[in-house]
Amino acid sequence: MLLNEGQMHLFEHWPEPGVDDDKKRGFFDQVRRLNSSYPGGLVSYIQNAKKLLADSKAGKNPYDGFTPSVPSGEVLNFGDDNYVSLEAAGVKEARNAVFVLVAGGLGERLGYKGIKVALPRETTTGKCFLQHYIESILSLQEASCKMVDAGCHIKIPFVIMTSDDTNALTIKLLESNSYFGMEPSQVKILKQEKVACLADNDARLALDPNDKYKIQTKPHGHGDVHSLLYSSGLLEQWKSEGRKWVLFFQDTNGLLFNAIPSALGVSATKGYNVNSLAVPRKAKEAIGGITKLTHVDGRTMVINVEYNQLDPLLRATGHPDGDANCETGYSPYPGNINQLILELGPYIEELKKTHGAISEFVNPKYTDSTKTAFKSSTRLECMMQDYPKTLPPSAKVGFTVMDTWLAYAPVKNNPEDAAKVPKGNPYHSATSGEMAIYRANSLILRKAGAQIVDPVVDTFNGQEVEVWPRITWSPRWGLTFKDVKEKVRGNSSISQRSALVINGRNIFLEGLSLDGTLIVNAVDEAEVIVTGHVHNKGWTIQHVDYKDTSEKEEIRIRGFKFEKVEQLEVNYNEPGKHSLSA
Repeated sequence: MLLNEGQMHLFEHWPEPGVDDDKKRGFFDQVRRLNSSYPGGLVSYIQNAKKLLADSKAGKNPYDGFTPSVPSGEVLNFGDDNYVSLEAAGVKEARNAVFVLVAGGLGERLGYKGIKVALPRETTTGKCFLQHYIESILSLQEASCKMVDAGCHIKIPFVIMTSDDTNALTIKLLESNSYFGMEPSQVKILKQEKVACLADNDARLALDPNDKYKIQTKPHGHGDVHSLLYSSGLLEQWKSEGRKWVLFFQDTNGLLFNAIPSALGVSATKGYNVNSLAVPRKAKEAIGGITKLTHVDGRTMVINVEYNQLDPLLRATGHPDGDANCETGYSPYPGNINQLILELGPYIEELKKTHGAISEFVNPKYTDSTKTAFKSSTRLECMMQDYPKTLPPSAKVGFTVMDTWLAYAPVKNNPEDAAKVPKGNPYHSATSGEMAIYRANSLILRKAGAQIVDPVVDTFNGQEVEVWPRITWSPRWGLTFKDVKEKVRGNSSISQRSALVINGRNIFLEGLSLDGTLIVNAVDEAEVIVTGHVHNKGWTIQHVDYKDTSEKEEIRIRGFKFEKVEQLEVNYNEPGKHSLSA
């Protein structure tokens, strides 16, 4: 097979039989793995690579013949009646959902050596991203069951796609924390394999520089999640259990679950086969735009177009200003945040045709303008959000836009790169990601009727950010805006220097005046009224230099830590009604 595909070079250095036979067998073991993990096997991979490399060398535009237009979708306004009703619809539908997390990456790009899902989402409580995601899914599971049937015991499946880099560490994180309260049987781990590297324009497979009996491999991208789900048999199992929705999300957006209930409500009420979560996008902002593309032959698709491709595409199709803001002050093409909700039935039918293969691309780094040689080996890649590219025109593909402050604060840049971001653009760092959580929670409480003092501006690791009160709560306290509004009563106020941690379902703020740090922990059977004036020295924010190796990595990449000077922490471990009146 390899010889038929022009891969003779792989064997040119092999000695005669009897020499290095174990290493030769190891080579063929690797070939078998690479062949079985790619739809269509290595033959398809090499043939796809030859075509894509030829297109790349020729400078072929993947959007030739396509005209862009603004697709149809829903734009939500946080807290209005429509938003609240969609959240309720989404919570009700959650019992029919499945969650899929693509978590194949380490945190090296962030300046953190561990897996990204182990990184603290925020450092007031120290809860990691994976704990927050699982607690959010469990809260949705419980709330959804309560809405339909008190005797409902449905468990929401949770799939995590890992890689060689993250698999063992992800399993260790789950097992050492008792799966953060989720039943182990609910969690399925699917490990993606890497793909062969390509040495040149002829798609000759690259050998590992350190081992002539090993093909060099690199990650194929998070688009592999579709083929892994197809081959796992899980999709048919979910269908037989009556599941309706598959929600895909990435590993370090700490605000994501604020958006899930209402977006799922949109999918259910609008009947979307594909629903892309999105945020308002400024023209030329470094985030892809969700776009409807119509080909001269009549084909249409609604997909993410990367920001560096959207502007030239618009200019080439009768829009002389290119990627420009409209009268709203934003681009009419909403910003894609790589979170998808797919309807399970149509998804299964599509994967029966494609076996989960996703439209690929190649991005070789050429040595010069002749494009005849690469600086280093390349490989084919695919992206989860390109799934709609193969859908028929009859597919109902839409989007749901909500405010950036509510739904999107990814952590993907290290301090040095974040500090270079032009002022006014998002940093997308551990610093901005944590501060965005406090901002969102402050604004939600403010919308619910509490008085939250305005933030101050400070600079950490060279990034100027708003510092709001450090407010955080467990998902079971404030899963939806309606939940929060019902638990904020009277005239409560929180000062800018304060920290508030709410950890319990039935904790009610009734005329609380907080100036300091307050932590309230309660079992679910306890109802706690929090009132009166709480004043203490609280927690102060200390600046930390990201080069200060005396601090932990997860602190250094934020540029700050809390000095816990004084706090009031109360625990309610007994059922019944309680009152905290300070």
